[in-house]
Amino acid sequence: MGVPIKFESPRRSAREELLERLDQAPATHAEALLAVYDLLQGLHDRGVLDALNGVLSSGTFILDTVVETANTPENIRAIRNLLILSKVLSDIDPDVLGSLVGAVPEALQQVSSEKTSAPGMLRLLQKFNSRDSRRGMAFAASLLESLGKRLGEKKGE
Repeated sequence: MGVPIKFESPRRSAREELLERLDQAPATHAEALLAVYDLLQGLHDRGVLDALNGVLSSGTFILDTVVETANTPENIRAIRNLLILSKVLSDIDPDVLGSLVGAVPEALQQVSSEKTSAPGMLRLLQKFNSRDSRRGMAFAASLLESLGKRLGEKKGE
């Protein structure tokens, strides 16, 4: 009868494999390493590394100060309002918001370029009669109506 052949797989050492990869890394990744060295030098020249080192060394102090500052009722309301405003901005069509942003400087330029200090009543009524003015007033009326409805819901009316 035959003798069984013992098979022993070579033992792998993860540490040795990592050291071997590390030895080969400079040759394999020379261009990337040079780019990283350039980046580090730029950060060092501008003082960014020193600033980060300072932040790390006084990390708990900075974190405690930020938490203490943010833990006031005013700042909590401000953070909540920012979150709500971000939701509002995400719900607005970018084209509509672009139109609004473009309209503000245009309107300011028209008002500031007029020679008289204030337009007369007849001139204002003529402006209100235009299609564009009526569209803007419809937007303002819808906005006020929605606001009134929301405020009424809050009070339970």
